[in-house]
Amino acid sequence: MAHDALGRRVDYLRISITDRCNMRCIYCMPPEGVEWKRPSEILSYEEIERFAAIAATQGIGRIRLTGGEPLVRAGVAGHIRRLHEIEGIEAIALTTNATLLPKMAEELREAGLSRVNISLDSLDPDEYARITRGGKLDDALAGIDAALEVGFDPVKVNVVVVRSLAQDLPGFARMTIDRPLHVRFIEFMPVGAPPTDEQHPSCSTTSWTREDVVPSDEVLAEISAWGDSHGYGSLIAAEPKSAPGGWGPARYYHFEGAKGTIGVISPLSRHFCNECSRLRLTADGKVRPCLFSELELDAREALRSGDDDEVRAIITQALHEKPEGHDEAAVTDRKMSQIGG
Repeated sequence: MAHDALGRRVDYLRISITDRCNMRCIYCMPPEGVEWKRPSEILSYEEIERFAAIAATQGIGRIRLTGGEPLVRAGVAGHIRRLHEIEGIEAIALTTNATLLPKMAEELREAGLSRVNISLDSLDPDEYARITRGGKLDDALAGIDAALEVGFDPVKVNVVVVRSLAQDLPGFARMTIDRPLHVRFIEFMPVGAPPTDEQHPSCSTTSWTREDVVPSDEVLAEISAWGDSHGYGSLIAAEPKSAPGGWGPARYYHFEGAKGTIGVISPLSRHFCNECSRLRLTADGKVRPCLFSELELDAREALRSGDDDEVRAIITQALHEKPEGHDEAAVTDRKMSQIGG
């Protein structure tokens, strides 16, 4: 097992396989997008697989593939299949905006992918188009349908809650009643903080502000009150056996008789750094011990030199330098799409 300097078990690696995306979400990148890395700067699948194999020897056995949007990179199903063949890799998950899932879900399932997290921040078509700068809500909803149809389990829907956006939180909660969906509401974090989008004044959230953060307890109170007023009753804390198997710090609840759950992730109002079990590998080969840390260790050079011992040393250093906690007011130099979700 891998442990950091504070004794926390670290067994979870988030790997960004591309910095590219088919959307321009307002809290993820500026309206003009970001400058893509050159293909030569991005780790090849072979290099990622070598890094994963070395990490597995140090006790890191759970992998989540992210982006940008990971499904825009050709060959992802084959990559998942090869990762599964690595000794010590226990499970592989993927985070996606779901718009490409209708065409790819079956192939990904056959490759061995079992669980997906789907990013979705509005159920209103116009607001969704504004948030994503041109995305179509129907494409994302079709992706959720496809994920359920091919048997991904669990299927989680991640909603970044932002006060200045029009977000129907009860509408998201309603999705958990008749289908085995696990909707998680995530506090808006100061990552990247791109400039304000003047073309969409209602989407002022492109610049992070404390006023836009909605504490998780407020979200739970709103949804619970809605449940009471619509005949579903108040939210009930989920028993471990009824909560989706998780790799992160979500707290889960449900309505009586619902097929899914409602979760909250509270990086600002309730720090969970003491439970953090992850490292991050960016698409250009940098290891980050913490989402909010500016420390990056260059694994790409070591991988390309063929020095596996140096790669191990980088992972060990990342574990040793993993911080005790983060400063909630910090703003990272990279946009979220460049770090890996």
